[in-house]
Amino acid sequence: MEQSTLTGSCLCDGVRYTVRGEPQRFYHCHCSRCRKATGTGHASNLFVRGTLGWDSGQELIQSYKLPEAARFTNTFCRRCGSRLPRFNEQTGTVFIPAGSLDVEPPMRPQARLFSGSRAAWSCTAHSVPEFDEYAS
Repeated sequence: MEQSTLTGSCLCDGVRYTVRGEPQRFYHCHCSRCRKATGTGHASNLFVRGTLGWDSGQELIQSYKLPEAARFTNTFCRRCGSRLPRFNEQTGTVFIPAGSLDVEPPMRPQARLFSGSRAAWSCTAHSVPEFDEYAS
């Protein structure tokens, strides 16, 4: 895959970022940690080998490292709670919560991980009706 420049922000627009690099993988993760961190049935995570730059709001960034987890850290905006990217120095990889992107990712999700941990109520493709706007 070729180099990409990806931009994103939090819900309150207080934190803005730019990621430059080569997209590696894009997964939906159904593990209980991702469900707890997002409050949803899964997290959609894009991994880019590259760099992460904070364009604004760096003072609003907070991280929580789960003590017993080797690889789980939740990075978020202190003001609005939106999940934000983090850089893994050991691998040179930026972990991007895909929902924080302001642009279309350069690839589509490739797999669902930890499907054995999937919540029974979590949606699967075409398992519930779709609406373009709020349903009445």
